[in-house]
Formats: sequence, C-alpha cells, structure tokens
Amino acid sequence: MIVLDTDAALALARGHEALHRLADNVAHTPGDWLHIPALCLMRAEEKDEGIGRALLSLPGIQVDPLGQTAAVTVGGMVRDGWGGADTCHALYVATPHLETGGMSIILTGRKDDYPPGVLAIDIDSPGMLGFH
Repeated sequence: MIVLDTDAALALARGHEALHRLADNVAHTPGDWLHIPALCLMRAEEKDEGIGRALLSLPGIQVDPLGQTAAVTVGGMVRDGWGGADTCHALYVATPHLETGGMSIILTGRKDDYPPGVLAIDIDSPGMLGFH
C-alpha cells in the first residue's frame, strides 16, 4: 500500500511530476489505490484552499477515514510525541493491519518526521519510485 502524507498530497495536487505519473499508473491498475489519511487531506486543505477538491477529483485516490480505533490510537501517538495528528494518522494507516498485510510505503516531503523502521520515501529523492 502507498500512503501519501500531507506534503505528498499537496505536491500531487500542485502537479509534482513523479507523483502524477504514479497516480496515473495506479488509476489504470484495478484494485490499486493511493491512500491519503483523512487528517492529511484535512491538513492539506487547511494549508491551501481547493487542494482537497483537487485531490478528490483524481482517479485512484482513497481517503482513509479516522474511525474509532484510529482516533484513539492516533491521539495516543500524538500525546506520546510521534508527531502532529496528520503525521500520526499517516503512520497509523501505514502500520500493518489484518486487512492490509505488510508495512506500507509513506511518500512524504518530510522523511525525517518518521521514526526509524518506517518506510518513508522523500518525494524529491532521485529516482523516487523509478522516476527521475
């Protein structure tokens, strides 16, 4: 599973070339999605009006809700110093769950915000997901 955090979601909506190629590939792969945690979508819209609508109009985007269990877990992660609510929601979505299987990739513009052991890839790193 590929998770876009707030910075990656903003970059996608603003035309980041590699992310647009990725989104296009995902949109043409049945059953594949780019996951945006709801709190990341909210934070992106807070930073730039209209970003949320732009992201929701793209094919292949799935917004992961903040359900009851997620709300309690993310709240605890924020309280324990893992980062802001959006970063912690991205971590929660990327953590292996029964329905998702193994650890996911988090695409981000803030790789250092994530703890060791989390597969966080900077969206501007050379060769990000095979794009240059």
